Amino acid sequence: MKLFTGLVFCSLVLGVNSWLSFMTEAVQGAKDMWRAYHDMREANYKGADKYFHARGNYDAARRGPGGAWAARVISNARENSQRVTDLFKYGDSGHGAEDSKADQAANRWGRSGNDPNHFRPAGLPDKY
Repeated sequence: MKLFTGLVFCSLVLGVNSWLSFMTEAVQGAKDMWRAYHDMREANYKGADKYFHARGNYDAARRGPGGAWAARVISNARENSQRVTDLFKYGDSGHGAEDSKADQAANRWGRSGNDPNHFRPAGLPDKY
């Protein structure tokens, strides 16, 4: 009985520890996404959008499963909200659909651990 109680207790502690680790990674990943967004706005560099999408997802996913989850949720929420606002702004014209698909491809590229510099435009300052 003591062995069973000890096993249950250890599994609960390990479960809580994993959950806390996941949440920590998610918060850190969200910060990585915010930093990439902030850098994108600051750089204001034509053609750099996909690079910053890939970089934010790459940095967040490197945090672990929680960071990858946060990157996926934030990326999907951003693209879905953009589709809704485009619908109100432009009607059912498909405006932005191709750009949204390209953004999501860059998001997946970064999340899967591929080098975000693949999307880096020539001339983007080294700061980014």
